[in-house]
Amino acid sequence: MREFIAKFLGSCAGLGFFPYAPGTVTSLAAAIVFITIPSFSALEIAVPAIAIVFAVGLWASGIMEGIYGHDPSQVTIDELAGQWVALLLLPGGWVTAILGFAAFRFFDILKPEPVNIAQKLPGGWGIMVDDLLAGIYANLSVRIVLWLLSFFSVAVPL
Repeated sequence: MREFIAKFLGSCAGLGFFPYAPGTVTSLAAAIVFITIPSFSALEIAVPAIAIVFAVGLWASGIMEGIYGHDPSQVTIDELAGQWVALLLLPGGWVTAILGFAAFRFFDILKPEPVNIAQKLPGGWGIMVDDLLAGIYANLSVRIVLWLLSFFSVAVPL
């Protein structure tokens, strides 16, 4: 039962078992949740949700790593947490969500330092922390892009 619950939660209700790019599929689902539920972008909801997902992810990914090996593709709860960090406190809307999604996937795949170092942490820590750091990079990058666009009087549709 413990393994079933870990697989269910760690794979984000089975998205981690999607045959192609399960991390990207889960990131897309996370972005859609973030923008289609307006109250979710509120700090008092988003931060506890990220913290809960992170804690559950530590537990579930540690168990799933024991089943599938080091940093298995079936674990996608890390993408859920990282994508939500990428969108945290950004202005709402589809353009921002698309930028946040693209930036998160870029940094999650590229793994610039210290993201790559964090990936080498033991067990669930390495699985979860690298995506949180990729989410921070993505969030800051989107902020910079939106700030630069403001100089060119480019209205970003929200």
